[in-house]
Amino acid sequence: MEASSYPLDPALIDRFAAIVGERHALRSEADIAPHVVEQRGLFGGRTALVLKPGSTEEVSRILKLATETGTPIVPQGGNTGLVGGQMPDGSGREVVLSLSRLNRIREIDLYSNTATVEAGVVLQTLQEAAAANDRLFPLALASQGSCQIGGNLSSNAGGIGALAYGTARDLCLGVEVVLPTGEIFDDLRKLKKDNTGYDLKNLFVGAEGTLGVITAAVVKLFPKPKGRELAWAAVGSPVAALKLFEAANDKAGTALTAFELMEKTPLDFALRHIPGTQAPFAEDYPWHVLIEISSGRSAEDARALMEAILGAGLEAGWVTDAVIAQNEAQAAALRHLREAMSDAQKPEGGSIKHDISVPVAAIPEFIERAGRAVQQVVPGSRVVCFGHMGDGNLHYNVSQPVGMDRASFLSHYRAMNDAVHAVVRALGGSFSAEHGIGRMKRDELIATQPAIATELMRRIKKAFDPAGIMNPDKVI
Repeated sequence: MEASSYPLDPALIDRFAAIVGERHALRSEADIAPHVVEQRGLFGGRTALVLKPGSTEEVSRILKLATETGTPIVPQGGNTGLVGGQMPDGSGREVVLSLSRLNRIREIDLYSNTATVEAGVVLQTLQEAAAANDRLFPLALASQGSCQIGGNLSSNAGGIGALAYGTARDLCLGVEVVLPTGEIFDDLRKLKKDNTGYDLKNLFVGAEGTLGVITAAVVKLFPKPKGRELAWAAVGSPVAALKLFEAANDKAGTALTAFELMEKTPLDFALRHIPGTQAPFAEDYPWHVLIEISSGRSAEDARALMEAILGAGLEAGWVTDAVIAQNEAQAAALRHLREAMSDAQKPEGGSIKHDISVPVAAIPEFIERAGRAVQQVVPGSRVVCFGHMGDGNLHYNVSQPVGMDRASFLSHYRAMNDAVHAVVRALGGSFSAEHGIGRMKRDELIATQPAIATELMRRIKKAFDPAGIMNPDKVI
């Protein structure tokens, strides 16, 4: 479809394009296509223009013009989001703002253990830059080869390392943000202690681009662990996994940097569909955990802690089998097996996703109650449960029954969500642990949170974005 067929004035398109230059203003359908479809195919849209600014100043000029002309702007990072927050709607009026060219690591400060990075820096690039300086940036996601820091912060990404290091919000010390008016809020401070008024940066972290555009951030780095051990253990049940987690926490404390829980089904899917994966054990077991220990003292200390944890688990009967990676190649293979579980669901047909969190102690009860609820909605559904047990966050996904029509199964998406989320609420949990709200969960957020919370969010939105141009109809 030609740009002229979109309800956006061609003269206005030219004005936006002039800010970034024609080379960085995408107008053709072929160039635009990767920016209007997300990886799960649930959300898509239309746009006449994708802008790729090369500086904070260009972002400022774009947003100033957008506010003056009432043009909606949809910020986009690596396009790895799972709730549609980075997608334009179907009107064709919204302009996509890609931050991919803002990809400089401005500074690594080894004294303050910080990195100042632009929004378009790919997560893995930052991880590698930190490692090259004998530091660790602990945010770790399956999409780290393509997701970008701006998107990580805008969605408050979590991942495996959140158990020990927190989410993206916890890793951020300062931000540079362009407001919808074009004003630049430069708060790129490295301070760990700062009580000067409201913590404004945290209004933007997790806001999914609805209040402004994060163009750069100061993030925390950590000393590189002197010893790291990774183990895969088979357990009999979620209750046994919880007991093992309690023991691991007690013995390792802050050295426990990952504790992942996985049911047999996602493991089977990964082994069936993802090349290069290998079963950790010859026998089948119903539940599995992945444990990581990171010691600041020595490799020997990390190994001793891991052996103590697994030894206690075996002695108590919580662990039925276990393997400790003997080298980095084996550790990478085990990490890959865990990370492959998301993509492995696609070949199995329709999948209904849930990104939930409950208090850690409630995980076994949630799994039991949610399992019953799922079968009441669509009998024969296959539960695909895996995730970050250590911080209470599970990816509780449901694959279609074998032989069922995909479209027919997905027609139950809302009913399945309602059933699973009812269990989550009963246990004092959250239906959006780390993926954000976006388009997918906006209505449920408004329907289930206290009315005063919704009203406060709307007041904040209006104060920052009176023209209503920033990522409309997302979050709130």
